[in-house]
Amino acid sequence: MKKKLQTIPVKTINRISVKVMMLIVIMAGALTPRLANAQVKEVPPDSIEYQGSLYQKAKAKSAYPKVVGYVSFILPLETLTLSTGKFAPNFSDHTTTIGFPVGVNVLYSDKFGFSYEFTPNIKASGGSSKMNDILFDPGTMFRFEHGFTIISRLAFDTNGRYGFTPVFNQVYARTKDVNYFVALSLPTRFGNSEAASLGLNMQIGFTFN
Repeated sequence: MKKKLQTIPVKTINRISVKVMMLIVIMAGALTPRLANAQVKEVPPDSIEYQGSLYQKAKAKSAYPKVVGYVSFILPLETLTLSTGKFAPNFSDHTTTIGFPVGVNVLYSDKFGFSYEFTPNIKASGGSSKMNDILFDPGTMFRFEHGFTIISRLAFDTNGRYGFTPVFNQVYARTKDVNYFVALSLPTRFGNSEAASLGLNMQIGFTFN
């Protein structure tokens, strides 16, 4: 066996190696277009499916994060003093309170966002009115289908009260420029040497698109 291997000329081995390499290149060149065509046939670049997927990816990529502002007004409907169990409705004893929440929502996806809200409150009583307090209540937004959102807000009021406020928000009308919403909230407050309280508020406003 050794004699036979030694008698094979080097040039012959080189020619065989070159021929094998050329055969491999030719086979690869013949198979590559078929594989490429097979991949293209699965999802053609000019197909609606392909273009639609690219559009959706581009749209999803450019849509978030998104910042939208909003303005609204809010009316306290009822306030329950937890220690006594007594209800105090708004508009009682010729006293009325109305707030004007303004804020910014930072939307990170179609499921989650964060809201920054400031609410100046005006109190009218006995034929006069005054600026009563300002509430800062940031919170996380949990967004669902059909324009429904649950917002869990913290509350820090300049009147010395603090607490938290669950908000249940629903978009009821949409236009090109704004979305109209209505919300019910349950402000829970503590502090400032007063009894803890639980309220029911109604908020109406619109967000800018």
